[in-house]
Amino acid sequence: MPLNIPNTLTWARIALIPFFVGIYYLPEAMCSASEKDAIATLTFVAAAVTDWFDGYLARSLGQTSAFGAFLDPVADKLMVAAALIVLVHLDRVDALIALVIIGREITISALREWMAKVGASASVAVAFVGKLKTAAQMSAIPLLLWQQPLMGMDGRQLGTALIYVAAVLTLWSMGYYMRCALPELTKRGM
Repeated sequence: MPLNIPNTLTWARIALIPFFVGIYYLPEAMCSASEKDAIATLTFVAAAVTDWFDGYLARSLGQTSAFGAFLDPVADKLMVAAALIVLVHLDRVDALIALVIIGREITISALREWMAKVGASASVAVAFVGKLKTAAQMSAIPLLLWQQPLMGMDGRQLGTALIYVAAVLTLWSMGYYMRCALPELTKRGM
């Protein structure tokens, strides 16, 4: 495992998860509900920015690695799953929406791993619909954590609308990736 700046940033994202979740376990006397929301939102946004930044640094510094390519999406999925579970617990996201998004991530990760083992990973490379899904969920989650007005708009309503868009895009992208993998699955009699 090469220890470089991009991989260190990815590990830092993973290390933020217990902090992010733990904020909501602090007693009210120590941290008010709105302070918890603000800290959680800033933590999630910092993790999202770090995700973009570590990929940029890996490419620009020539520090890409197989381990980094594996760890980066794992860190993203762990942070998103943690955020969705927190939001379900806070009754800001429906459990079915969280299940759809987390279930898709597990399914597509397993599909990509299997496709890589059979030498067909290019068939399930990241597609534009997957990027749209990520953009929708990475915009929705901070709005749902913050749940305060944003530029005159109701942040919670906007976040709720975006998380539903993310769920639809989640199903669409899963269908897309499964359809891309279908020839390989058919060829192997599955």
